[in-house]
Amino acid sequence: MITMSPSSEMLLTTGGLGHMRPASGTWGSLPPVIIAYALIMLGIGPGDPLAWVYFLVLALICIIYSAACVLLGHEAEAKWGKDPSEVVADETAGQCLTLMFIPAGICNCPMTTMGAVLGAFFLFRAFDILKPWPAGAMQKIAGGWGILLDDILAGIMGGIALLIILSIMN
Repeated sequence: MITMSPSSEMLLTTGGLGHMRPASGTWGSLPPVIIAYALIMLGIGPGDPLAWVYFLVLALICIIYSAACVLLGHEAEAKWGKDPSEVVADETAGQCLTLMFIPAGICNCPMTTMGAVLGAFFLFRAFDILKPWPAGAMQKIAGGWGILLDDILAGIMGGIALLIILSIMN
């Protein structure tokens, strides 16, 4: 049996969420959603005077979990197989990207904030599950990059879709 350090496993599984069934990727997407919503409700969101804090927190989460995938992905694949469902650090990173597309001014009341954050969550999950080109093609890459890149693209596609939908609704 292949082993990895407890700290590596905690990072790759986003604190163990990757072991939750069913839909481990959905569980791994939730922490950034909760953090983003909490920040926005505290007045630290897109368009607020401290918007830079919102973007910095999400960027740091994205960078840390992306680095975990790239640097430790080979260990995860040795232990659990190709692009293992236990690894949800990629979903955590990708979800952050979609949340960074929430436009300034959209979060002017709790209900619209909830709608924008939930929209970001559902759009990311849809693109992550469906894996439209070129996201699906990224999974053919070996190791951590293959684990990560489809979710990074899903995060960007989800963010663009969120902007389009919100612009149509306004």
